[in-house]
Amino acid sequence: MHMQTDMRSLALTGVALFLAAMAVASGPGAGSPRVVNDGHGDYVYVPAGAFRMGDNFGDGDPRERPVHVVELDAFYIAKYEMTNGEWKKFRDDAGYDDVKFWPGGRVTPKDQVPYWSDARNHGGGTPDSDAYPVLGVNWDSAVAYCNWLSAKTGKKYRLPTEAEWEKAARGTDQRRYPWGNSIDRSYANYVGAQSFDTGSLVGFYDGSTHGALQTHSNASPYGAFDMAGNVMEWCSDWYSRDYYSVSPRKNPKGPAEGAYRVIRGGTFFMEPFELRSYARSAAWPSFQAHRMVGFRAVREP
Repeated sequence: MHMQTDMRSLALTGVALFLAAMAVASGPGAGSPRVVNDGHGDYVYVPAGAFRMGDNFGDGDPRERPVHVVELDAFYIAKYEMTNGEWKKFRDDAGYDDVKFWPGGRVTPKDQVPYWSDARNHGGGTPDSDAYPVLGVNWDSAVAYCNWLSAKTGKKYRLPTEAEWEKAARGTDQRRYPWGNSIDRSYANYVGAQSFDTGSLVGFYDGSTHGALQTHSNASPYGAFDMAGNVMEWCSDWYSRDYYSVSPRKNPKGPAEGAYRVIRGGTFFMEPFELRSYARSAAWPSFQAHRMVGFRAVREP
């Protein structure tokens, strides 16, 4: 009788330990949910922790060095680049013209981006374009979207820091591209991929067959697609060529001031070398109507 009681007690203890482990796995911090969606697209989870940031291959520019350790808090990042369909929700909302969402209170006129009505570039105002990336969005507009979405959902949305972007793109093993160390046209949209170079469907490179092209998945280690090629993506940081040499270890946010903001990821009009996960670029934040620039947002847990 005592043996039966002891066995039953051990079994119940095992179940309790299993349920506790499952609760930890599905809870906050290092656990799930792996994907969240507040009605404006999927966001994938990037756990807290350290990684080595910068040009560990030694094939880039001085602005991509020195390689340095960065520790980041956990965050979610958009699974896909900002699409026309999601951007349209903001563009058509009365909040678009609310100055409180815009840096410096300066609203970018909707008609300032010529690509919205350009079918050749799959502009959001043309048929069957919702799943293509929005083109020509300046930094001010990307920030305004994040502020608007935060107000809509009650969650904190913002642009990724440059360090967050790089970790989300390449993980912690210092790979050259989001999927590994080599590249060909089955992985990403870069110059020459189409007869007319422009954005492709977000998530196009998902490992499926599109006509004669068998693609490989270009998802990052955390499940974010198109972090190499398609459109360049704004980060929140001011740009400084020498920032890596003075970057703090914990949650770096870039210089306190500057003239340009960081953009990452390469684009459909660049060569594969410029699609490296550690390659750095920058642009004037109010620069408008550049069809190679888009963005993806971050959501805080």
